[in-house]
Amino acid sequence: MSRKILHPDCAEAVEHRRLLPEYRLRRDADFKRAYDRRCSASDGILLVFGEANGLPHPRLGLSVSRKVGNAIARNRWKRLIREAFRLTRAKMPIGLDLVVIPRSKEPPELSAILESLPRLARRIEQKLRP
Repeated sequence: MSRKILHPDCAEAVEHRRLLPEYRLRRDADFKRAYDRRCSASDGILLVFGEANGLPHPRLGLSVSRKVGNAIARNRWKRLIREAFRLTRAKMPIGLDLVVIPRSKEPPELSAILESLPRLARRIEQKLRP
């Protein structure tokens, strides 16, 4: 559901890109399917597991363990990953379920996640659809 809203500082229409519930993985079965497929890609920032979902859009699942830090650090990671997914959703391959796991304790800058997430998603797509 994409709607146009007017930005208060300009007369141009800006696309409203809220992260809707249909873009999130929620059920344990969806996470398990992605893990069981064992198709993953990683870099120094993120580890991403993927599986085809048959939908016309990608979905995001987050798995941020206590190894990353306390609740404040875990929530910071989740906010950054969700925002990166929301901003790069148009660049993501369609029809994939992605389970994202942080690799380090310190959350990086948003710009690093913005580069990493679509690149890893494309690598997973290449592995799933040779």
